[in-house]
Amino acid sequence: SAAGCRRLSRLLSSAAAHARRVQGQVVNNRREYFYFIDHNGFLFLDDVKMKNFTSCLKDIKFLDFFFKRVKPNETGRHTAEFPYVSPCGPELNFIRCDDRPIVYHKIVHEDTCGTERAYSLVYAGTLKVPFQPEQLMFDESSGRFYFPHPAPFGCGLVGSKLALQLSKHMKTSDHGGGQHVLHWDGRDYTMLSTAP
Repeated sequence: SAAGCRRLSRLLSSAAAHARRVQGQVVNNRREYFYFIDHNGFLFLDDVKMKNFTSCLKDIKFLDFFFKRVKPNETGRHTAEFPYVSPCGPELNFIRCDDRPIVYHKIVHEDTCGTERAYSLVYAGTLKVPFQPEQLMFDESSGRFYFPHPAPFGCGLVGSKLALQLSKHMKTSDHGGGQHVLHWDGRDYTMLSTAP
């Protein structure tokens, strides 16, 4: 059937693309590696079959170095399958992800001198952005939380475990309209309903 032929064509195209990708291959004097970021923010070599906590990369310094350099893939290579890259000297790390390349996995309280309590969201190993509750976004269609990030891709995903933690502080607005409210540190913040 026509549908069967299309499926076979897609499978063959995917197999051909994969055949052209080998971890550590050298193209135009640049060594290429391929990575995958899941919805928890775990980083894997893309060809790892079992992607779980035991097989993800865990070196804190490497993770910080890698994620500081993530940007959109404008190299002209592997752009459809790997929309992001993390350059590293003569190496080029191509990245695909479950949702967003930046995934916040922890919220931490910062020591401050003032009366206001300050928090940060942590991504990669130890990289942080200040947490401002009024900027938290909730996508009803996926049930996922997002938060702005200064990088060129606009916002990061709030990882599953942290999202569960934050959802305990959520309620529906008393004023109707189905708006979601985050009750944080004694105050209510109406959340944006979708990620940009």
